Amino acid sequence: MNYIQSDKAPKVVGPYSQAIEANGFIFCSGQIGIDPEAGALVEGIENQTKQVLNNLKHVLEQAGSGLENVVKSTVYLSDISDYFKMNEIYGQYFTDHKPARAAFAVAGLPLGALVEIEVIVVK
Repeated sequence: MNYIQSDKAPKVVGPYSQAIEANGFIFCSGQIGIDPEAGALVEGIENQTKQVLNNLKHVLEQAGSGLENVVKSTVYLSDISDYFKMNEIYGQYFTDHKPARAAFAVAGLPLGALVEIEVIVVK
């Protein structure tokens, strides 16, 4: 098992890892739209979705992989009415490669985030 930590993604704020590599897979913890340089959430669902996917990209790069190897993603939304806006941005990151995905609304996300995404990746 290998613990993955990227300085280009927000630091974790609890007893968990940004990602763990095990048995040929990378399991990425959920990312929210925190700009790692500013240390704060960016504004709006579109900007948060972009930031989340960029954060995941940096974690995966640290592990020697990338978004093109994502096999499953889970998207958590604080408001299901943001689904179509999130989906539009998400589709810009997954053009030819389309991983399996679940997306649903939750009662709340850390720090008042609008979206959180976690991924499972084949190394």
